[in-house]
Amino acid sequence: MTVSTEGKPAEGERDPAAAEAPPDPKRWAALGIVLLAAFMDLLDVTIVNVAIPSIQRDIGAGYAAVSWITAGYALAFAALLITCGRLGDIYGRRKMLLWGIATFTITSVLCGVASDPGMLITARILQGASAALMIPQVLSIIHVTFPASERGKVFGMYGAVGGLAVVSGPVLGGLFVEADLFGLAWRPIFLVNIPVGILGFIGALYLVRESRDTKASRVDPIGVLLATSAVLLLVYPLIQGRENDWPVWGFVMMAGSLLVLAAFIAHQRSVMARGGSPLVALNLFRARSFAGGFSVNLLTNVTNGAFFLMWTLYMQIGLGWSAIHAGLTGLAFFIGLALAAGMAVEYLTPKFGRKVLFAGGLLMMAGATLFVFVSDRYGPDITSWQMAPPLFIMGLGMGYIVAPVLDFALTEVPHSVAGSASGVLNTTQQLGNAVGIALVSVLFLAALPGQSDKGVDYVADDIRQELTTAGVPDPVQDQILAGYRVCVHDRMEEKDSTVVPESCRTEPPAEVPAAAAAEIERVLTEHGADAQAETFSRAYRVGLMWVLGVMAVMTLLMVSLPRFATPQQH
Repeated sequence: MTVSTEGKPAEGERDPAAAEAPPDPKRWAALGIVLLAAFMDLLDVTIVNVAIPSIQRDIGAGYAAVSWITAGYALAFAALLITCGRLGDIYGRRKMLLWGIATFTITSVLCGVASDPGMLITARILQGASAALMIPQVLSIIHVTFPASERGKVFGMYGAVGGLAVVSGPVLGGLFVEADLFGLAWRPIFLVNIPVGILGFIGALYLVRESRDTKASRVDPIGVLLATSAVLLLVYPLIQGRENDWPVWGFVMMAGSLLVLAAFIAHQRSVMARGGSPLVALNLFRARSFAGGFSVNLLTNVTNGAFFLMWTLYMQIGLGWSAIHAGLTGLAFFIGLALAAGMAVEYLTPKFGRKVLFAGGLLMMAGATLFVFVSDRYGPDITSWQMAPPLFIMGLGMGYIVAPVLDFALTEVPHSVAGSASGVLNTTQQLGNAVGIALVSVLFLAALPGQSDKGVDYVADDIRQELTTAGVPDPVQDQILAGYRVCVHDRMEEKDSTVVPESCRTEPPAEVPAAAAAEIERVLTEHGADAQAETFSRAYRVGLMWVLGVMAVMTLLMVSLPRFATPQQH
């Protein structure tokens, strides 16, 4: 869940405008509108995953395009989140919220009518930028609209709405895709934002009171440009590398990202030395809690981004599950997340401190390990019920971390810069998610060709048995299976799962009778789904092992967090 306090007063301080004005009599109606905006964003993040295979088939999107459809949104969001928070403080939070809702609705339409991968990727990037304009205003408006005595209840409602969006997104996405409303396939997952956006815009226009901060700091466009460039130089070659057979320019770009990052750090120091307002106040990292929380937050979202894209591809392309089947299976994870998040903040971390986060890391690792075991045990025959326990355990672990980590990270940060610090942490969530998505090409998709032999081995005995029944001699069977191995390997190496490689179009050996040729094609086609499922299952386990390693590092870094958190009003 993305929250932002960028540009708002820290705990114990009040926005000057809010201090002078009486409580807004329309504040509860206004709350409904800003929560609707937050729901629209969070729903859009989770609803897309289960529609990915449908998008692939409909507009011919390869694996790299799929990664950009999801990562592009997160990158644009991350790049503009802090800046857009400041724009709201400077020019008016209601005004920026209206612009955000309007542009989010328009870009949702562009996503829904996209006719090719390039158009959809562009629309998703613009949609992420619109979300960055909209979402920072939500908590800013809440903060200045409600007196301190009511904020605890309001933030609880905000968390509940976020949990509802996260849980309902995959299910609604699956329902929309399966229903194929008006023959639109996946497109309603975006077009549904039209009535919601119109309602939100009209409501914000009449119910939300304008507010701004006369002391708000200026934006840092050079910092935004350098930070965005550094991330793009890293993420672009990770996503495109496999599609372009890992060219030299990709490694040059990744090395260049370090140089641009160094330039960004130098620029931020220069801005601070001049008494200006940097995009990221580097002195925040002098606080051990912030540096540790930043790292834990980043790695948590790297695992999140990588896991969900791998899991989606594994279920729908590998196992051949429908969108609604995949969406309902995901409920186990999101229910665990919702339960743990509520308990962690309200009851557990005040009593047990960072031990709760350690427990979260260990639970995530235990769930991922159990997932490796059940995937290996059941292979292509795995069911949703067998996936549910590891998913629920991973969800619990994630909830124990993502809900309280912000408070732990801000514990040693001065209240005067708590808003800026939390803005950086929330940007880190989006960056981590984008990097995790990019790593899927390296951790999962690159493993598919290497596992294809095992996929063929899984069905080889059944193929031989049926070919023997069809009267195909053993030497010819060897020849057929050798060609079949090449076909499956080449299919796994394809950049687009819908493409049939040339090696899969070969004719049966000349010595095969015409009557048996059709039977051979039927046998190979029939077992192709199982071979693909086994290959994807094995590659998924390889990817999960890498994700487990990231989880282990994330858990070890929790030792840098304070033993107990000082909650912030975020």
